[in-house]
Amino acid sequence: MTMTLIVVLVVSGALVLGAIWGLYWPLPDKVQGFLVALAGGALLLSVVTELIEPSMERSTLLVSSLGVALGAIVFSGVDYLIDEHWGPSKGGGLLAAITLDGIPENLALGVALIGATPIEVAALAGSILLSNLPEAAGGARQMRESGIAHRQALMLWVGTAALLSAAAIAGNLLLGGADQHQLAFIRCVAAGAVVASLATEVFPEAFREDHHWAGVATMLGLLMALGLGELA
Repeated sequence: MTMTLIVVLVVSGALVLGAIWGLYWPLPDKVQGFLVALAGGALLLSVVTELIEPSMERSTLLVSSLGVALGAIVFSGVDYLIDEHWGPSKGGGLLAAITLDGIPENLALGVALIGATPIEVAALAGSILLSNLPEAAGGARQMRESGIAHRQALMLWVGTAALLSAAAIAGNLLLGGADQHQLAFIRCVAAGAVVASLATEVFPEAFREDHHWAGVATMLGLLMALGLGELA
């Protein structure tokens, strides 16, 4: 349990570090876009290799496919409501979007840690950490540019990091007794939500900020995740 807490705190702590980065030391748009694409490529591969493929091995193709489909549909629907009713540039909308994106990632991390050592989920945890840093930096920068005070924005990110840490720990504790089919379905729901978030939030932002190098950065992120997977 101690190692689980360490992994969860490091991953969620990246949100706070990213927020500080975006609020006080913003990077040029092209560098920001490159890093976002890099993180997106790493997370995309890790979701497939650390969540979907193991679920298919331990359960069935039907269960895994239904989970991925449900996760993607739910994320896309709620993301649409956020954009339509709150607006992506407002504080409440940003908080909802960030939380919606982070909960499935951290839930997946908590579930993946069940019965596993931290090294066995190094690829997934490392990819989530890599994605959290630039995502938080970009979100915090948007908050700053929309007129939200630095302290208020930072507290918002600290609260979000605490909430997502609780989600990961709850997933690890509450689902320890679930059977393989249930765990596979939950992992794939989380995977589907993350895939949808990459398609609607992460890669469009990376292309908008640095469209010349976004593809190369995505490839490099994928190779980084592949390397982490081999180490694990």
